[in-house]
Amino acid sequence: MNIQRFTAATSREALAKARQAFGDGTLILSNRPTENGVEVVATAEDALDMLDQGSSGSSGKGKSSFASRTAEPLNYKDVASQVEDDAAQLSMSTLSFQDYVRERMARRRSEAGQDQTPAPATREVTQERLPRAAPTPSHTQEIAALQAKTIPARKPTAPAAPAPLPKGIADELHAMKELIEDRFNTLNWLGQARQNPIQANLMLKLIRAGYSPTLSRTILERMPEGSDANEAVRWVVDVLERNLRTDANGLALHEEGGTFALIGATGVGKTTTAAKLAGLCARRHGPGSVGLISLDTYRVGAQEQLRAYGQMLGVVAHLAHDRAALQDLLGLLAGKKMVLIDTTGLAPRDPRKREMLELLDLPNVKRLLVLNAGGHGDTLDDTVTSFKSASAQQVIFSKIDEAVKLGPAIDAAIRHQLVVRGVTTGQRVPEDWEAASASKLVRGSLRATGNSAYDPKASDLGFIFNQSSATNLTAGHLHA
Repeated sequence: MNIQRFTAATSREALAKARQAFGDGTLILSNRPTENGVEVVATAEDALDMLDQGSSGSSGKGKSSFASRTAEPLNYKDVASQVEDDAAQLSMSTLSFQDYVRERMARRRSEAGQDQTPAPATREVTQERLPRAAPTPSHTQEIAALQAKTIPARKPTAPAAPAPLPKGIADELHAMKELIEDRFNTLNWLGQARQNPIQANLMLKLIRAGYSPTLSRTILERMPEGSDANEAVRWVVDVLERNLRTDANGLALHEEGGTFALIGATGVGKTTTAAKLAGLCARRHGPGSVGLISLDTYRVGAQEQLRAYGQMLGVVAHLAHDRAALQDLLGLLAGKKMVLIDTTGLAPRDPRKREMLELLDLPNVKRLLVLNAGGHGDTLDDTVTSFKSASAQQVIFSKIDEAVKLGPAIDAAIRHQLVVRGVTTGQRVPEDWEAASASKLVRGSLRATGNSAYDPKASDLGFIFNQSSATNLTAGHLHA
């Protein structure tokens, strides 16, 4: 019996080596983590057939318990018990044994059906009844049709195609396979982290700074081996800086000019941000270079607030009640260096959000998403997903001065490939505005903020990974 060992850095690579050696009929007998990665013991399915034949010659029964059971229709509980018995007998991994069970069951059904065929002169193969959980009228009709349908026999050179498993069982086996893969990868990563305390400490540092487990794990899996603590920290900071997109190499918003609509949730500081941009442009190009338009007809005092900022800057603020009025005002202000549209703050799942976004679907109107830098990671992620446009989304981080942790905002910008166009650091107009600096934002996010009741401990890493590994960051989006 040809049994070989394969060792690789990950379980997927080891399985790939096994399949290269034995082909599609590869059977995984065992796998375990080692100092060098993951070790997989595998053999070919033909070798298992030889074992089956050898066991039938030495036993009076002539067939294995699995073969004798699968010759009859099975229900889900029978399949589950057989999986456990044969997995223990063969010392195979549950992951590989699922594929084995499905292939062997189909093959045994096909052989059983051929043994029960009529005489050779009128040879026919009757499709076997499919197992199901509970009969329904539609399912009963389908099964009756399958039982009544016959397929003329052909030459033995063309083997019968294996019968597929019922959809319910196949779906559950597929879900079990994904669960086992997820847990195996998690345990594998945690095993490596225990052997590398620097990696584990960096993971805790990123999680405590507010970065998501998904992004943190994606970064640390690519960290070069052999780095000391200082080199590892510098490498992580460099990766975050390179992946946080800003306009540092281009013109600032007030220098670029154009028509911008500020959108976002309620209370994130859109009106104040519009006033700061208007003030910067007026200071550089004069008050006559700026146009202000308000679409906020819901919030009490919204129009008065924008008008007050406009009077302070020497700029007239206009109000648009509908799409026609907005188009007229945009035509009137077409000669301005910068036109800023202050919109109504809406929750991500507010039904009026779609109507407002359609109102802004006009030529040359660019959208600026305002995100509260102190918001919770889930809240920021939901907001970005709801307001994100088809083109490259530009964002402004507001209320930096109020944020305890900048990690969630930076994490959302990296994962969603957002371009940060600036940050607001207070309520003063227009003084509390800064250009977006990736280096300053990332380094500020990793500064120690003291003890917090929400900070995880080293023992919590397993729980964090079990909850987060279902959502993976596309590797092509990260430049490590």
